[in-house]
Amino acid sequence: MHVVRVRKVENGKTYESALLRQSYREGQQVKKRTLASLTALPSEAIDAIERILRGEHLVGATDGLIVERSWAHGHVAAVLGTARKMGLEGIVDPHASRQRDLVLAMLVARVLQPASKLATTRLWGTTSLAKTLAVEDATEDELYAAMDWLVERQEAIEQRLAKRHLEPGGLVLYDLSSTYLEGEHCPLAKRGYSRDGKPGMPQIEFGLLTNAEGEPVAIEVFPGNTADPATFQAQVDKVKDRFGVADVVWVGDRGMVTGAQVRQLQEVAGLSWVTALRAPTIQQLVDAGSIQVSLFDTQNLAEVTDPRYPGERLVVCHNPLLAEKRAGKREDMLLATERELNRVVRMVERGAAGRRAGLQGAAAIGERVGRVVNKYQMAKHFVRTITETTFSYRREQASIADEAALDGLYVLRTNVAKERLDTAGVVLAYKSLAQVERAFRHFKLSDLEVRPIYHYAERRVRAHLLLCMLAYSVQRTMERALAPLLFMQEVAPQRGDPVAPAPRAPEATRKEQTKLTAHGLPVHSFRTLLADLATIVTNRVQPRGSDGRAAFDLTTQPSTLQTRAFELLGLQSGRM
Repeated sequence: MHVVRVRKVENGKTYESALLRQSYREGQQVKKRTLASLTALPSEAIDAIERILRGEHLVGATDGLIVERSWAHGHVAAVLGTARKMGLEGIVDPHASRQRDLVLAMLVARVLQPASKLATTRLWGTTSLAKTLAVEDATEDELYAAMDWLVERQEAIEQRLAKRHLEPGGLVLYDLSSTYLEGEHCPLAKRGYSRDGKPGMPQIEFGLLTNAEGEPVAIEVFPGNTADPATFQAQVDKVKDRFGVADVVWVGDRGMVTGAQVRQLQEVAGLSWVTALRAPTIQQLVDAGSIQVSLFDTQNLAEVTDPRYPGERLVVCHNPLLAEKRAGKREDMLLATERELNRVVRMVERGAAGRRAGLQGAAAIGERVGRVVNKYQMAKHFVRTITETTFSYRREQASIADEAALDGLYVLRTNVAKERLDTAGVVLAYKSLAQVERAFRHFKLSDLEVRPIYHYAERRVRAHLLLCMLAYSVQRTMERALAPLLFMQEVAPQRGDPVAPAPRAPEATRKEQTKLTAHGLPVHSFRTLLADLATIVTNRVQPRGSDGRAAFDLTTQPSTLQTRAFELLGLQSGRM
């Protein structure tokens, strides 16, 4: 028996039929007869019948092949491909080496799934990362050695980043944060002001230096009890002397660029800066008449002068939304303090009545009241009266009114000429510090999990922070490229008012409301998009019964969403 395909054309149309026929002999003559018409069957079924009749042995796909291993691959291809496209390998070290591959593996792993170095080696087999970089056999000790190798090259790495991202006349942003450590053997671990809300834990501080767009250039680690201003001058020297970029505008917050720091900057010709004044100084300007609060009834931005700041510009801003927020927060803190004070009043009353759980004596009462009023920094807004047996309090309305008059008011201080940076430009320059704050959020609150730090050796702590900075640079680049698929703005709208909150693009609002892109694809966070890309899997397949020499890799076909993600990253799907 065999299958015959018959074609004929009638009235310009082609008709094809498939017939099951049998050949037989009558004497010396070979004849054929049709047993059945197969035309109505699917083409795959007709092909299968034809192959069986030819003597082939058909088996199911799963019966003939064995999937030996599977590695999540798509998210690796996206992150590693982006790092290579950025030229990160050359920034780490221009010469290829196993140490460089290990560093690249660690920083990509930090973006994919932050973990300890031991846990990172345990995760080698779950993705294609280690296989791609040929570091599957790397141990945690080798990763520690690679960290030591990396930190020795930190200055050269930062030099290359500065050459790429810093330019004369541009802004340089600098801010300081802290994170806590486990253990007490690291020489950098000290107890200081904790930004993590863990005052009892030893910590380190780290300063991040970026350009105006927030692209990280350098990171430096300090002992945990270092004051913010004490770190600033070293960064100025680094940019001026090591990086060779002297003509920049430094932007730092009011706690970083203090009056003492400004005096040091003024001693060096050509250094420019933008910072802000503290609230007590602003009050002095108001009291001296340099700032007229009534001026901001009709406007929210003005430049003023004051003889105490010769050759400088003072840019005064008033944000009504910020004023409302501060007023609300102050009232909340006042009410919270009053609740605590009322508790003390009841304790004193019990003490006066001779009860056991009461509070007696002016010294004991004063100590307890001091703890309460300082809990929310509201001591200045309360008048307290304490005797040996009584305690009472009232709000200091004059103090509250004086502070409320400055709600929403902030003053920027700069020595940059108006021709170089106009009034609105000064405000926007200071607000660009939000780029560094955003980096700190990625470091600490999500994604990169810089804390807590478990390293004890000082060089390892420094290497850990450097790895996190490089990983943040990769993630930041990816987020900007993938913005059309993420809950973030693709292009920030122009700001008509530099003091008002930044406007939001209509497209970003539409994505938040519909949870869909303009092309109907689901909108993701960066993390969930990486998880989706991870479903592109590389499988190691071999025919059943073979000796392994016929094994081959087979990668999942990307979905429409995944294809779009790789297009936005400028990468071929699954290629690195």
